[in-house]
Amino acid sequence: MKRAELGYPTVERLAPAPEPVAPPVARQVEIEIKYEGYINKQMKEIEKFKHLEKIRIPDEFDYETVHGLSNELKSKLGAVRPACLGQAARMDGMTPAALSVLMVALKARCS
Repeated sequence: MKRAELGYPTVERLAPAPEPVAPPVARQVEIEIKYEGYINKQMKEIEKFKHLEKIRIPDEFDYETVHGLSNELKSKLGAVRPACLGQAARMDGMTPAALSVLMVALKARCS
């Protein structure tokens, strides 16, 4: 049923349910099966985001010393002073690559 051309009615014809299924329930089942991959990907992103919220950025962290960040991001980070990587990730202009650079810099500073 993951294929676009197949739907719940096709499956029901091939393997009839013992009891009738309400159309809204059938539609929900079809949606969950067709979009399972996307849903799982989003759930992983949520877990990753929760992890970023736990990584604290010290108040005195000097963004100017982080090699690999653009001058614009260094300036924004210095002005906003995000409390954690999750907050930094939501800043305008923050890219996944810049977030990785910041994470590496934080790990290097703390070790």
